Amino acid sequence: MAVPKKRTSIYKKRIRKNIWKKKVWAALKAFSLAKSLSTGNFKKFFCTKNK
Repeated sequence: MAVPKKRTSIYKKRIRKNIWKKKVWAALKAFSLAKSLSTGNFKKFFCTKNK
């Protein structure tokens, strides 16, 4: 017989949501850095350009 699950508290839901948001933010920053490095349009990142 199926038993209904207990409801997740708002506190736990907020923690999980914030973890997800941090991962998304890190992925966006990494993508932005890769994009700027590939186009050579970076200013605050030290990288040697290959000729």
